[in-house]
Amino acid sequence: MILSLGIITAVAGALLGVVYAATKEPIAIMQKEQQVNAIRQVAPPFDNDPEADVWTTQVDGTDFTVYPAFKDGKLQGAAVMGSSMNGFSGEVKVMCGFDLDGTVRNYEVLSQAETPGLGAKMQMWFRDPTGARSVIGKNPGTTPFYVTKDKASNGQIDAITAATISSRAFLEILRRAYDSYVKYAESKGVTVGDAAAQTEASAKGDASSGASQQWDGEKTGEQK
Repeated sequence: MILSLGIITAVAGALLGVVYAATKEPIAIMQKEQQVNAIRQVAPPFDNDPEADVWTTQVDGTDFTVYPAFKDGKLQGAAVMGSSMNGFSGEVKVMCGFDLDGTVRNYEVLSQAETPGLGAKMQMWFRDPTGARSVIGKNPGTTPFYVTKDKASNGQIDAITAATISSRAFLEILRRAYDSYVKYAESKGVTVGDAAAQTEASAKGDASSGASQQWDGEKTGEQK
Protein backbone atom coordinates (compact mmCIF):
# COMPACT_ATOMS: atom_id res chain seq x y z
CA MET A 1 0.00 0.00 0.00
CA ILE A 2 2.72 2.42 1.05
CA LEU A 3 4.78 1.46 -2.00
CA SER A 4 1.79 2.10 -4.28
CA LEU A 5 1.20 5.53 -2.75
CA GLY A 6 4.86 6.33 -3.17
CA ILE A 7 4.77 5.37 -6.85
CA ILE A 8 1.60 7.41 -7.43
CA THR A 9 3.15 10.44 -5.73
CA ALA A 10 6.34 10.13 -7.78
CA VAL A 11 4.39 9.79 -11.03
CA ALA A 12 2.15 12.75 -10.15
CA GLY A 13 5.20 14.85 -9.32
CA ALA A 14 6.87 13.93 -12.58
CA LEU A 15 3.72 14.79 -14.55
CA LEU A 16 3.46 18.18 -12.82
CA GLY A 17 7.08 18.85 -13.71
CA VAL A 18 6.43 18.01 -17.35
CA VAL A 19 3.32 20.22 -17.47
CA TYR A 20 5.22 23.12 -15.87
CA ALA A 21 8.10 22.80 -18.32
CA ALA A 22 5.68 22.60 -21.25
CA THR A 23 3.63 25.63 -20.21
CA LYS A 24 6.32 27.89 -18.72
CA GLU A 25 7.55 29.29 -22.05
CA PRO A 26 4.09 29.82 -23.63
CA ILE A 27 2.91 31.62 -20.48
CA ALA A 28 6.02 33.84 -20.52
CA ILE A 29 5.44 34.64 -24.21
CA MET A 30 1.79 35.46 -23.54
CA GLN A 31 2.69 37.77 -20.65
CA LYS A 32 5.31 39.47 -22.82
CA GLU A 33 2.78 40.04 -25.60
CA GLN A 34 0.29 41.44 -23.09
CA GLN A 35 2.92 43.86 -21.83
CA VAL A 36 3.94 45.02 -25.32
CA ASN A 37 0.30 45.49 -26.33
CA ALA A 38 -0.37 47.47 -23.15
CA ILE A 39 2.54 49.82 -23.91
CA ARG A 40 1.13 50.46 -27.39
CA GLN A 41 -2.36 51.02 -25.99
CA VAL A 42 -1.44 53.57 -23.32
CA ALA A 43 1.68 55.42 -24.54
CA PRO A 44 1.67 58.44 -26.87
CA PRO A 45 2.68 57.72 -30.51
CA PHE A 46 6.38 56.82 -30.69
CA ASP A 47 9.06 55.84 -33.20
CA ASN A 48 11.60 54.42 -30.73
CA ASP A 49 11.66 51.04 -29.00
CA PRO A 50 10.33 51.76 -25.47
CA GLU A 51 11.49 48.37 -24.21
CA ALA A 52 15.03 49.04 -25.37
CA ASP A 53 14.98 52.43 -23.61
CA VAL A 54 13.38 51.04 -20.45
CA TRP A 55 14.17 52.75 -17.12
CA THR A 56 13.37 51.35 -13.67
CA THR A 57 13.06 53.01 -10.30
CA GLN A 58 11.77 51.99 -6.90
CA VAL A 59 8.99 53.65 -4.92
CA ASP A 60 8.79 52.46 -1.31
CA GLY A 61 10.52 49.22 -2.28
CA THR A 62 8.28 48.51 -5.30
CA ASP A 63 9.66 48.52 -8.84
CA PHE A 64 8.11 50.93 -11.34
CA THR A 65 9.20 50.50 -14.94
CA VAL A 66 9.16 53.46 -17.33
CA TYR A 67 8.85 52.79 -21.06
CA PRO A 68 9.61 56.19 -22.61
CA ALA A 69 7.91 57.27 -25.84
CA PHE A 70 10.09 59.32 -28.20
CA LYS A 71 9.24 60.74 -31.60
CA ASP A 72 11.85 62.39 -33.79
CA GLY A 73 14.19 62.20 -30.79
CA LYS A 74 11.87 64.15 -28.50
CA LEU A 75 10.17 62.79 -25.39
CA GLN A 76 6.40 62.53 -25.89
CA GLY A 77 5.47 60.84 -22.61
CA ALA A 78 5.68 57.27 -21.36
CA ALA A 79 4.01 54.06 -20.34
CA VAL A 80 4.75 53.14 -16.73
CA MET A 81 4.18 49.69 -15.25
CA GLY A 82 3.73 49.40 -11.52
CA SER A 83 1.91 47.50 -8.81
CA SER A 84 0.51 47.68 -5.30
CA MET A 85 0.00 44.97 -2.70
CA ASN A 86 -2.76 47.05 -1.08
CA GLY A 87 -5.62 45.64 -3.13
CA PHE A 88 -8.49 43.99 -1.25
CA SER A 89 -7.22 40.60 -2.45
CA GLY A 90 -3.52 41.35 -2.83
CA GLU A 91 -1.46 42.56 -5.78
CA VAL A 92 -2.83 44.85 -8.46
CA LYS A 93 -0.63 45.58 -11.51
CA VAL A 94 -1.32 48.40 -13.95
CA MET A 95 0.28 49.90 -17.06
CA CYS A 96 -0.30 53.67 -17.01
CA GLY A 97 0.16 55.98 -19.99
CA PHE A 98 1.17 59.63 -19.61
CA ASP A 99 1.41 62.47 -22.10
CA LEU A 100 4.46 64.73 -21.95
CA ASP A 101 2.97 66.97 -19.24
CA GLY A 102 1.97 64.00 -17.05
CA THR A 103 -1.70 63.89 -18.03
CA VAL A 104 -3.11 60.34 -17.92
CA ARG A 105 -3.59 59.21 -21.49
CA ASN A 106 -4.83 55.68 -20.87
CA TYR A 107 -4.28 52.66 -18.64
CA GLU A 108 -4.52 48.88 -18.74
CA VAL A 109 -5.01 46.65 -15.68
CA LEU A 110 -2.52 43.83 -16.25
CA SER A 111 -3.47 41.65 -13.30
CA GLN A 112 -5.68 41.74 -10.22
CA ALA A 113 -7.55 39.31 -7.98
CA GLU A 114 -10.22 41.70 -6.71
CA THR A 115 -13.82 40.74 -6.05
CA PRO A 116 -15.81 40.16 -9.27
CA GLY A 117 -18.45 42.85 -9.70
CA LEU A 118 -16.66 45.11 -7.20
CA GLY A 119 -12.92 45.89 -7.28
CA ALA A 120 -12.51 43.91 -10.50
CA LYS A 121 -14.46 46.69 -12.27
CA MET A 122 -11.38 48.95 -12.16
CA GLN A 123 -10.48 48.28 -15.82
CA MET A 124 -13.58 50.21 -16.95
CA TRP A 125 -14.61 52.26 -13.91
CA PHE A 126 -11.73 54.73 -13.99
CA ARG A 127 -12.33 55.58 -17.65
CA ASP A 128 -16.08 56.12 -17.20
CA PRO A 129 -16.90 59.88 -17.61
CA THR A 130 -19.78 59.60 -15.12
CA GLY A 131 -19.28 61.93 -12.15
CA ALA A 132 -15.63 62.05 -11.11
CA ARG A 133 -14.79 58.42 -11.91
CA SER A 134 -12.46 58.90 -14.87
CA VAL A 135 -8.73 59.51 -14.52
CA ILE A 136 -8.32 59.91 -18.29
CA GLY A 137 -7.26 63.43 -19.18
CA LYS A 138 -6.46 64.28 -15.56
CA ASN A 139 -3.02 65.01 -14.19
CA PRO A 140 -1.82 63.62 -10.82
CA GLY A 141 0.39 66.71 -10.52
CA THR A 142 -2.62 69.02 -10.38
CA THR A 143 -5.50 66.71 -9.34
CA PRO A 144 -5.27 64.74 -6.07
CA PHE A 145 -5.56 61.10 -7.17
CA TYR A 146 -7.31 59.92 -4.01
CA VAL A 147 -10.88 58.74 -3.53
CA THR A 148 -13.33 61.51 -2.68
CA LYS A 149 -14.00 60.09 0.79
CA ASP A 150 -10.33 60.71 1.68
CA LYS A 151 -11.07 64.28 2.73
CA ALA A 152 -7.68 64.86 4.35
CA SER A 153 -6.05 64.27 0.95
CA ASN A 154 -8.67 66.35 -0.90
CA GLY A 155 -9.53 63.28 -2.99
CA GLN A 156 -11.00 64.05 -6.41
CA ILE A 157 -11.74 60.60 -7.84
CA ASP A 158 -14.93 58.61 -7.22
CA ALA A 159 -14.23 55.16 -5.77
CA ILE A 160 -15.75 52.02 -7.25
CA THR A 161 -19.05 51.47 -5.44
CA ALA A 162 -18.48 49.16 -2.44
CA ALA A 163 -14.79 48.76 -3.34
CA THR A 164 -12.90 51.64 -1.73
CA ILE A 165 -9.84 49.56 -0.86
CA SER A 166 -9.45 48.37 -4.46
CA SER A 167 -9.90 51.95 -5.66
CA ARG A 168 -7.23 53.24 -3.28
CA ALA A 169 -4.78 50.61 -4.52
CA PHE A 170 -5.44 51.55 -8.15
CA LEU A 171 -4.98 55.27 -7.49
CA GLU A 172 -1.86 54.59 -5.42
CA ILE A 173 -0.32 52.91 -8.47
CA LEU A 174 -1.18 55.87 -10.70
CA ARG A 175 0.30 58.38 -8.25
CA ARG A 176 3.52 56.40 -7.96
CA ALA A 177 3.65 55.80 -11.71
CA TYR A 178 3.35 59.55 -12.24
CA ASP A 179 6.16 60.20 -9.74
CA SER A 180 8.32 57.64 -11.56
CA TYR A 181 7.62 59.29 -14.91
CA VAL A 182 8.51 62.71 -13.46
CA LYS A 183 11.83 61.34 -12.19
CA TYR A 184 12.60 59.85 -15.60
CA ALA A 185 11.64 63.05 -17.45
CA GLU A 186 13.82 65.13 -15.13
CA SER A 187 16.75 62.82 -15.90
CA LYS A 188 16.21 63.86 -19.54
CA GLY A 189 16.02 67.57 -18.72
CA VAL A 190 12.20 67.81 -18.88
CA THR A 191 10.36 69.37 -15.92
CA VAL A 192 6.95 67.70 -16.00
CA GLY A 193 5.55 69.69 -13.07
CA ASP A 194 5.99 73.00 -14.87
CA ALA A 195 4.38 71.64 -18.03
CA ALA A 196 1.47 70.25 -16.04
CA ALA A 197 0.87 73.54 -14.24
CA GLN A 198 0.94 75.46 -17.52
CA THR A 199 -1.51 73.02 -19.12
CA GLU A 200 -3.90 73.26 -16.17
CA ALA A 201 -3.72 77.04 -16.13
CA SER A 202 -4.35 77.25 -19.86
CA ALA A 203 -7.33 74.88 -19.72
CA LYS A 204 -9.00 76.23 -16.58
CA GLY A 205 -7.46 79.63 -15.95
CA ASP A 206 -6.27 78.34 -12.63
CA ALA A 207 -2.53 78.10 -11.96
CA SER A 208 -2.91 76.44 -8.60
CA SER A 209 -2.04 72.78 -8.27
CA GLY A 210 -3.35 70.20 -5.86
CA ALA A 211 -0.90 69.22 -3.15
CA SER A 212 0.00 65.55 -3.26
CA GLN A 213 -0.40 63.72 0.03
CA GLN A 214 0.27 60.06 0.68
CA TRP A 215 -2.53 57.78 1.73
CA ASP A 216 -1.48 56.16 4.97
CA GLY A 217 -2.23 52.73 3.50
CA GLU A 218 -4.35 51.68 6.47
CA LYS A 219 -7.01 49.13 5.58
CA THR A 220 -10.29 48.94 7.39
CA GLY A 221 -10.76 45.30 6.36
CA GLU A 222 -14.04 46.28 4.72
CA GLN A 223 -14.95 47.26 1.17
CA LYS A 224 -17.15 50.35 1.29
